[in-house]
Amino acid sequence: MKKLGLVPRLIIAIILGILIGKFTFAPVVRLLATFNAIFGSFLGFCIPLIILGFVVAGIADLGQGAGKLLGLTTAIAYISTLIAGFFAYFVAKSFFPLFIHTAEVLSDAGNPEDKLLAPFFKIDMPPVMGVMTALILAFLLGLGIAAIKEKTLYNIASEFQKIMEKTIRNVIVPLLPVHIMGIFANMTYAGEVGRILGVFWKVFLIIIAAHLIIILFQYTVACSVGKRNIFTTLKKQIPGYLTAIGTQSSAATIPVNLQCSENMGVSKGIREFVVPLCATIHLSGSTITLTSCAIAVMMLNNMPVEFSKMVGFIAMLGVTMVAAPGVPGGAVMAALGILQSMLGFSEAQLALMIALYITQDSFGTACNVSGDNAIAILVDSLYKGEKKE
Repeated sequence: MKKLGLVPRLIIAIILGILIGKFTFAPVVRLLATFNAIFGSFLGFCIPLIILGFVVAGIADLGQGAGKLLGLTTAIAYISTLIAGFFAYFVAKSFFPLFIHTAEVLSDAGNPEDKLLAPFFKIDMPPVMGVMTALILAFLLGLGIAAIKEKTLYNIASEFQKIMEKTIRNVIVPLLPVHIMGIFANMTYAGEVGRILGVFWKVFLIIIAAHLIIILFQYTVACSVGKRNIFTTLKKQIPGYLTAIGTQSSAATIPVNLQCSENMGVSKGIREFVVPLCATIHLSGSTITLTSCAIAVMMLNNMPVEFSKMVGFIAMLGVTMVAAPGVPGGAVMAALGILQSMLGFSEAQLALMIALYITQDSFGTACNVSGDNAIAILVDSLYKGEKKE
């Protein structure tokens, strides 16, 4: 199983979960529910630590960049992420009600989680701090480390980041398929899985279409400012897009993306600064996926999708994307905290979000890296224009 990628393992886990829920007895499903309760508690314990581990080091690293160029790139990346998030919100609000019918949800006996089988026992693992406390502390430490330019705290933050990355890579990600299998077994036993799978293939089609539209928008803006032919430029990005689909990693796609950027005529210094930086801080595709899947989960569970609540969520999502670990599904791991604290997601809903996000992570990553080169063109044009003045 380890030789298989995470997506095939998750697909196998979902299929096994459905079969277990359909053809086995309640005690088997409750045994998996017990594992889910323990793993869910552990995940809840880890969320503030993941935020601390990645946001502190991420902000501290940003603070050691090249002044104006860093500020310009970060501002464009954040604006791009916000545009992607709000675009996803309006698309989801327009199209999802066409196939997620409120009347059906309301007639379905309230909260679907009430139908799930309870675990045999639970082990409480209270987190050392709340999610918002972790975010505020992470910003304070990250900005402080960047400002004082001392190495002691920076080294501690970097080493803690490595510990949390190893925890995600060696503990959380390998156990995720079992967790997802348990969730789907329980949902199948409760008669919920057909409704969820019937909705999400349509959600995925809309998400992929939204990715392509946002790429087109990013290159329209970049090529207008940079005075380039949009069709030629998009053609030169195809190797980077396809590599990202294959590797499912922005970091692994950097060498190919740098070559694409060179072919587009972006100057050497700019592309070598912007492309690796944006691989960390610019995740417009991931933001589209997370926003869309979150809204779909909320609609399925009859939770109100209020614009005021989603504004804060999308704004914070743009910031927490800096904390995304460089592993498949890293963006959803970084977003778990705000899904829980700002949208009120339960453990089962977080697990569903992880499964939904990782299943189409390749396309989100491809959208992310394509947008990175649009930003490189934009920064190159603006920076050259500023130097001429």
